[in-house]
Amino acid sequence: MKTDGLACFEVGGAVRDALLGRAVNDRDWVVVGTTPEHMVSLGFRPVGRDFPVFLHPDTHEEYALARTERKTARGYRGFQVYCAPDVSLEEDLRRRDLTINAMARGQDGTLIDPWGGAQDLQAGVLRHVSEAFAEDPVRILRVARFAARFGSFTVAPETLGLMQAMVRNGEVDALVPERVWQELARGLQEAQPSRMLQVLRACGALARLMPELDALWGVPQRADYHPEVDTGAHMLLVIDAAAAMQASLAARWAALLHDLGKGTTPSDVLPAHIGHEQRSVALVRTVCERLKVPNDCRDLALMAARDHGNIHRAAELRASTMVELFERCDALRKPDRFAELLQACEADHRGRLGFADRPYPQAAIWQAALAAARAIDAGALAAQQSAEPRDSLAQRIRDRVRAARVSAVAQALGRPAR
Repeated sequence: MKTDGLACFEVGGAVRDALLGRAVNDRDWVVVGTTPEHMVSLGFRPVGRDFPVFLHPDTHEEYALARTERKTARGYRGFQVYCAPDVSLEEDLRRRDLTINAMARGQDGTLIDPWGGAQDLQAGVLRHVSEAFAEDPVRILRVARFAARFGSFTVAPETLGLMQAMVRNGEVDALVPERVWQELARGLQEAQPSRMLQVLRACGALARLMPELDALWGVPQRADYHPEVDTGAHMLLVIDAAAAMQASLAARWAALLHDLGKGTTPSDVLPAHIGHEQRSVALVRTVCERLKVPNDCRDLALMAARDHGNIHRAAELRASTMVELFERCDALRKPDRFAELLQACEADHRGRLGFADRPYPQAAIWQAALAAARAIDAGALAAQQSAEPRDSLAQRIRDRVRAARVSAVAQALGRPAR
């Protein structure tokens, strides 16, 4: 065994999840009382950039040397790491974010819990280990993400107060966009992503990171369409509906942002939101640029913001209007992405009080229409045009193909073409 003679302790999420009876997929280890040189001599491969971390030569699990950290500058990169054989396991665990993540297990199975993590795990509490929590603003995002993963857990009042102070002190403003997106994306893929957003809003971080989203709270909607009335409450229901549908990350992001324009509706026209789709598109673009959101998530969010109202009106649209929407969304070439758009719109439909289990027939209508449009052989139609004069040939081909698709959609749905 490569670890013979090493003081190794299993730490972090693996210990926590095992105590919860959850599946453990990844295991991390802390090694106490040794040096990087000794680890290398045993065959471990160094991979740590900021502090000594090694991969086991056989299991490829991560083994980090026990360390402490000292804050040297604002943000999550401003740390000086101290790593030496005299750093104890308890000192290493003390620098961690939450008590439930600051437990260890010895190789003999003994639980080491100097900060009360097991008790907080049983009570369902997310509590910071020490005041060092305030030194890393990423921990605000991590607490919110854990709230989404463990939906019944609450944030300890003293931890929430510390997070609020961090926001007031401007620590959140030092976060780089890529890290914000990484944590948001992970939280959105949890079972109850609304909890992440509620925690971020409670500590004030949402208003700093995504003010366009935070602006939705307190904005009313028509009660006949939205029994929950408040646009922020609707958004929380929508994102949890997307999670319940096991929607893709792109679909969840699109569902989250689809109504941003309602936060800028003039007060004198409320609770109506005429033209909010166009305003939403501009705001979605702004948010995605600021957070450096991946292109697939950005593009789907823009489509959902622009066309979710049209998607909902599937039963009343003309076939020609549906084909125009397919072209606008590039659905004929990317049907899988269009299916994700339908997921986001279905989540919007289900994200209303009393609508969680109601059917959404619009999705089937759009899928039938798209199948009919894609069944048209554009190449064959183009070949039929090849003997005609070449002036405006490309446009004639496009017109012929579009007309054929409109006719096919009309026939498939039993409705007028125009």
